[in-house]
Amino acid sequence: MKPKYSIAFLLPLLFLLAFAPKLKKVTVAKNVTLSIPQNFEVMPDDGIAREYPAARKPLGVFTSPDGNVDISVNQRPSTFPADDITILLPFYKASIQRMFTEVQFLREEKQTINGRDFLVYEFVSTVRDERRNSNMAPVRKYTLIQYTFLKDQMLIFSFNAPVQLQKDWQETARAVMASATVK
Repeated sequence: MKPKYSIAFLLPLLFLLAFAPKLKKVTVAKNVTLSIPQNFEVMPDDGIAREYPAARKPLGVFTSPDGNVDISVNQRPSTFPADDITILLPFYKASIQRMFTEVQFLREEKQTINGRDFLVYEFVSTVRDERRNSNMAPVRKYTLIQYTFLKDQMLIFSFNAPVQLQKDWQETARAVMASATVK
């Protein structure tokens, strides 16, 4: 490769690396790690109760300084076999579609991440208040969610942001999710 061509090739690569998300590795639970943006913090319990109301508290929830972007890791009992999760792809897609008024899938696939199979769904969702006299605007979110299965458990990794921040956070969401490690 001639020197002027290598500079033309390396310059955009260096530019991308300079703006790549700076991540820090965190231990979410025993044998579960994830890399999150350096400025994200653990969400306080009252924030978790408000944002993630459920009988079972998530293993971990991390949030951006402004509180607009969240990363969560949940664990649920599962009766599905971990062997061939490909057959579960349409079932979890349908489950996601039932939770929202509208869903535009950007990606839905089985993917191997750090030696483990995951179901991966990337989408933009819309929730509309369809009550008769409601004037509430629809809520639109960008989400990247992935599921993996252990013996009798399922781990759910989720990255959520307002849809207007999708372009700013999509690359980071993908980097965070690609760092998920379950041993």
